[in-house]
Parts: sequence; C-alpha cells; structure tokens
Amino acid sequence: MNRKIVIAISLLLLATGIKAQHHNDDLVQFSGVIVTADSLRPVPFTHILVEKTNRGTTSDYFGYFSIVVHKSDVIHFSAIGYKKVTFHIPDTLSVNRYSLIQVMTNDTIMLAETVIYPWPTKQQFREAFIKLDVPDDDLETMRKNMAYMEVRDRRGKNYNPELHGMDAAMNYRNYVDNYTSKMYYAGQAMPNNLLNPLAWAKFIQAWKRGDFRKKN
Repeated sequence: MNRKIVIAISLLLLATGIKAQHHNDDLVQFSGVIVTADSLRPVPFTHILVEKTNRGTTSDYFGYFSIVVHKSDVIHFSAIGYKKVTFHIPDTLSVNRYSLIQVMTNDTIMLAETVIYPWPTKQQFREAFIKLDVPDDDLETMRKNMAYMEVRDRRGKNYNPELHGMDAAMNYRNYVDNYTSKMYYAGQAMPNNLLNPLAWAKFIQAWKRGDFRKKN
C-alpha cells in the first residue's frame, strides 16, 4: 500500500514538473524602446498593457521598457498625443527573449471650442464695455506726435515759458545750470548782483522801456 502511494506521489510530482517546465518555456522576456515615427526620439512614460490581464509596465524617460509575457500575448502601447499600437508576441519563438523597437505616430486631437469670458453676467460685460478705455490707434498716435513736433518747432524765440510753461527739457536744463553754478562757486561766496553796475544798467533800461508795467 505504501509503495502505491509513493508511486502516485512520484507520478504527480513528475507531471507537475513537466507542466512547470512547459510553463517556463512559454515565458518571454519582452523588452525594447519606443520612439516617434517622424524623428525617432524616445517616447517616455508609455503605458504597456497585456491584453485580458492586469499586468503591464511603463517605459522610462528614454522610452525603454521590459516585461515578462507569454507567447502569443497581445501587447497594447498607449501614450498621450500618440496613436495606440498593438503588437502580437510570436508563438513560434525558440528563445525566451524578444526585443522590439516600437514606432508610434503622433495623434492630433481636435477639442471643441471653449470661450472664456472674464465677466460672470451680461450686465457686468455691458458696464465694462461702456467704460473701456480704447487705446489710440496708429493714426491718432501719429496725429499727436505731429502736433507736438509742430508746437516744438514754433517755439524758438517766440516761446514764452511764463505763458506756455516749461517743458521737461527746459526743467532739466534749468536744474543742471543751477547745480553747475553751485559747484562752480563751491567753497566761496557767490557774486551778489545787487552791487553789479551792469545789472543795474539793464534794470534801468527795462524800467524806461516799460517792461514792468501791467499788461491788460
């Protein structure tokens, strides 16, 4: 009786070993690189799935992947921006390794138009539209520049700062002149025109001409 049990166990172990050996012969180390079709650049982080199973992997930054599969398995490659690709593992392989350079083609996805408005209601849009400060176009900008140049050309000797005011260039020049005068007389007393005979002569001539009379 014991001999029959030993024989039965031996036959069972032998069958299991043969089945396991057959199962191991069916396994394939499937690896490769995923590249683009136009420039042969690697496609990183591509999803590799074995059909009808929950097994899969992801390619690395350089597009390389490696996974253990069975002969005749169907492999699906998918990546954002590329068309999905399906590959069948050959069932006639005589070795347990298989390499592949998988090429993927760009996929253009047309999205529906989405219009985003910065105003939540039509009333707010109406108020914003009415109060909108429209910038000058090229014609209006040119007109303002021509008007400024015309006023600048007319100034010359007829320009009176007391009537028209001093522009930026005149203010800058006045500041530089005052600063230069202070630096020139630094460390010494500045001249006093109260005792300057030439200044008194100019004052008397202006007084005789009536420059100090009130003008209506």
